[in-house]
Amino acid sequence: MPDIEMPLGIFGENFTTTGLREEEVNIGDRFHIGTVKLMVTQPRLPCYKLGIRFGRPDIIKRFLASRRTGFYFRVLQEGEVGAGDTLELVSRDSNNITVANITQLYTREQNNPELLHQAAQLEVLRESWRDYFQERIALS
Repeated sequence: MPDIEMPLGIFGENFTTTGLREEEVNIGDRFHIGTVKLMVTQPRLPCYKLGIRFGRPDIIKRFLASRRTGFYFRVLQEGEVGAGDTLELVSRDSNNITVANITQLYTREQNNPELLHQAAQLEVLRESWRDYFQERIALS
C-alpha cells in the first residue's frame, strides 16, 4: 500500500520486529528480550477499528490476505525492555503448529480436520480459540 505512510506502531503493536514471520513461529514458542520472558499464544487478528484508523473499509481483508497478522505474547516474566534489544528464541514448541496455521484454519482452511483437532487440543492456545475449534469439530 504505497499510498499510505506506515510508521512503526501504526497497527498498535508493542514490539516491531524484523525477520520474525508467522509461518516460522509456533504457538507456544518462548522468547527472551531484555530481562523479559514471553510465550506466543495466538495470532493477532484485526477488528473493525483498523478500518476506521486507516479510513479504508478494505483494510481488514487486505491485512488478512497479507498473511502478516502478527501474534500475541503472554508475559512469563516481567522485566525491562529497551529499544534495540534482540528478541531471542529460547525454546521451540514441539507441537509445530505455527501462528500462520491457526490463522489459515480460522480464515481460509476451515475444512482441515487433522489441523482442526490439533489446534483444539493445543493447551498453550488461548481457551477462546480452542473452544472455537471444538465447536467447528462438533459441526463437521
